[in-house]
Amino acid sequence: MHGRDGARDSRVVPIEPPPSRWELPDPAVDDDDVIAVGGDLEPGTVLDAYRRGLFPMRAEGLLAWWSPDPRGVIPLDGFHVSRSLRPVIARVEVRVDTAFEAVMRACADPRRPHGWIDESFVVAYTRLHDQGWAHSVETWCRDELVGGLYGLRIGGLFAGESMFHRISDASKVACWAATELLRLDGAVLFDVQWTTPHLKTLGAVDVTRAEYLHMLGDALAG
Repeated sequence: MHGRDGARDSRVVPIEPPPSRWELPDPAVDDDDVIAVGGDLEPGTVLDAYRRGLFPMRAEGLLAWWSPDPRGVIPLDGFHVSRSLRPVIARVEVRVDTAFEAVMRACADPRRPHGWIDESFVVAYTRLHDQGWAHSVETWCRDELVGGLYGLRIGGLFAGESMFHRISDASKVACWAATELLRLDGAVLFDVQWTTPHLKTLGAVDVTRAEYLHMLGDALAG
């Protein structure tokens, strides 16, 4: 992803943090979606988790490490641009990494149903953003932030975490833009965790955990 308007250029090599003090398990040998509980959100722990095919979310208030089976991905050549989305693309501006924390806090709005992003996640991922790992793709209209998404980029992997919109379809435009930018920047895997009905309309598909871990290995090796 390439920034604009003073945004960080993601081609800059991110800062590798100290390694995690936790040994996260291998999801390939587990049948549950929740692979582990506990640990911390230090940068080294979070990055180690994504490299293993895990991601953090809270479960009943506890920090849990997830590896859903099946796993949702958006093929970088398979994003579905609907007829209704095209005019929205034309009237909003896409920016990268100009308002990362604002995007996260919009995604964390407690008024949203099924919210799980608390202050500890905002702090942890903003820290990863400062180190060059976490990125936001934003949609703007008349200099107002109207939608966006955020996630982690590790090698050829982009792990999308959450998105929001304040005008209709603004988050869809951010997802479309992320797909285009990732494809142009040499990424090979856009992980969206679960294929919700909303994401399926954009082209998201299910893969098995074994398939995902194979795709992840290729993405990190490239």
